[in-house]
Amino acid sequence: MSTLKILHTADLHLDSAFEALPAGKAQLRRTEQRELLARLATLAREEQVQLILLAGDLLDSDTSYYETGEELCRCLAGMNAPVFISPGNHDYYSPRSPWARIKLPGNVHLFTESAIRGLQFSTLGIRVYGAAFTEKRSGPLLQGFTAERRPGMKNILILHGEVGAPADSPYDPITEAELAASGMDYVALGHIHRASGLRRAGDTWFSWPGCPEGRGFDETGEKTVNLVTLSDDGHCALETRSIAQRRYENLTVDVTGADPLLAIHTLLPDESVRDVYRITLTGEVDERLDLNRLHANLAELFFELQLRDETTPRRSLWEKAGDDTLRGLFLKKLKREYDTAPDDTTRRAVEQAARWGLAALDNREEAVRHEDP
Repeated sequence: MSTLKILHTADLHLDSAFEALPAGKAQLRRTEQRELLARLATLAREEQVQLILLAGDLLDSDTSYYETGEELCRCLAGMNAPVFISPGNHDYYSPRSPWARIKLPGNVHLFTESAIRGLQFSTLGIRVYGAAFTEKRSGPLLQGFTAERRPGMKNILILHGEVGAPADSPYDPITEAELAASGMDYVALGHIHRASGLRRAGDTWFSWPGCPEGRGFDETGEKTVNLVTLSDDGHCALETRSIAQRRYENLTVDVTGADPLLAIHTLLPDESVRDVYRITLTGEVDERLDLNRLHANLAELFFELQLRDETTPRRSLWEKAGDDTLRGLFLKKLKREYDTAPDDTTRRAVEQAARWGLAALDNREEAVRHEDP
């Protein structure tokens, strides 16, 4: 039984602005983005893939740098396999787009029309179909299309679009019914930046890989590309590989009753120096946090760090003790136990009990960090 091994990625968004970073680091990140291409070519060779599918938005806009086009061509030529590109809404094809200026190597086929076209590779036993965005918006490209299934021939489709999007979506809405009726064995999609995993509609397998490296705090965590193996019997398998240099991460730290710097260090993973972090501080504090001091003490642990202060002023726990109310009587009793407690552990337990009790009286939750005995 023969198999076809495919490398599938999308949404590199080369030459992104990285507006949230300082100018110097933004420039460095654009250079590092180009290095993604080299790692992609290396992966293609190491995995001995037979087909590379790049499902749109390789470029972030129509103002890409000359160096990016040069590096793109060099790396595509080094992939040692046929490469298909389906331009998306950010890098749509037009006579004035970067795609019209870039001299792509001979192993690369760029789809340039909004109508789906196909190209046959008899040596691989495949026919690859695809289409392009030809402006920033696109209606449904797959609608009404069905390819003929031929014995011994696998049908592959590459598109930039949204599965399950409303019919009036301007980004090539695609339905699972259309995928099932497409006559395809595998459909390689782009546009959505969170990976889908392997899915199936009828006899058609499909996926979108998400972006291979995050560019902001809406693209956090590990990002990967897809390695797809398609067998003659219709079986499909998907593995992921990471080629990213940096990650974006959000971390929330409750600093109630704790030193903020120590609380952050306690929750940080061992390796963060290559990554971009946004740390949000929550909880109750006695005085406003000094974010400048915290940043100065933490900055060297990250490629870039953002701090957010979402703490609230600490409530004086015992200020109503002694009032002629249920709350006052409750606090008066616990305050007596707090003042006569033999050690700090007991005092913390009494304070916690007081907070829980007040939360119950106010019919609200009291978030308390505690350990099992």
